[in-house]
Amino acid sequence: MPAKIYYDDDADLSVLDGKKIAIIGYGIQGSAQSLCLRDSGCDVIVAELEGTPNYEKAVADGWEVAETAEAAKAADLIQILTQDHVQASVYRNLIAPNLAEGNSLIFSHGFNIHYGQIVPPPFVDVWMIAPKGPGALVRECYEAGTGVPSLVAVFQDYTGNALQTALAYGKAIMATKAGVLETTFAEETETDLFGEQAVLCGGVTELIMAGFDTLVEAGYQPEIAYYEVCHELGLILDLIHNFGIEGMRRRVSDTATYGDLTRGPRIINEDTRDEMRQMLREVQDGSFAKEWILENMTNRPTYNALLREGDNHPIVEIGQKLRAMMPWLKKE
Repeated sequence: MPAKIYYDDDADLSVLDGKKIAIIGYGIQGSAQSLCLRDSGCDVIVAELEGTPNYEKAVADGWEVAETAEAAKAADLIQILTQDHVQASVYRNLIAPNLAEGNSLIFSHGFNIHYGQIVPPPFVDVWMIAPKGPGALVRECYEAGTGVPSLVAVFQDYTGNALQTALAYGKAIMATKAGVLETTFAEETETDLFGEQAVLCGGVTELIMAGFDTLVEAGYQPEIAYYEVCHELGLILDLIHNFGIEGMRRRVSDTATYGDLTRGPRIINEDTRDEMRQMLREVQDGSFAKEWILENMTNRPTYNALLREGDNHPIVEIGQKLRAMMPWLKKE
């Protein structure tokens, strides 16, 4: 069954009239959503830790920055945009004591709700608006008048108006201009984690390093190996992003396409697919979430060790050297 998609005509911005919206966390998404909401005429209050770079950015953007508890108490809608691993403690200590009946608790990722790290009281609405792009793109597309496609999900509808309020919020950040797909907290969370692990981050980075190692071990220059398995990946991804897989295959050489069609399944074979299925089961049954929560409770020993190990891979030094030769690349 195709996803239900909402557009501008399905959303009424006046639903937000007289409502104060608190944005908790002025990071990548928090800054973008705050500015878009403000430009749409919404009443917004921003909360961030004083003394942090994000606090300074908020001040520079013209906000009178509040403390989290103060913002939560003043607001009708509370959007939590801190990082996943701190959301539960921020909610428990600063937001939960200040919730009022009929408030909306908002998320842009379902991790903490889906895995029970945040258990909202029964007297509030709980919903999600999740832009399918980074904050910088959300802001850029808002200013361009196009918007970024987003997801909407309702976890708890106390007032009976949760979906209408969520769509109004989506319209205020211009998501309904592009289209808002209906989902659930479970579906958004599980597909997001699986995508990051199996393809977007884990799968891609391991594939790049394996290709680099294979060429260098065979005696090829590491600089040439980097160009072939890492640098040019951006060109291919741009083609896929703009034209789809089928469009990419018709915009590269026939030799490359033949190699794709005949050799790709030898890399992503049935053993790889079985491992993907196992990774998805670990996301679905909560074992990955428990592992990540425990990792954060113990000061991230595995995370830090593996990050250091990755930073010491030869591809890192080679990549830094070659990217320094490319002034057109973004440096931040």
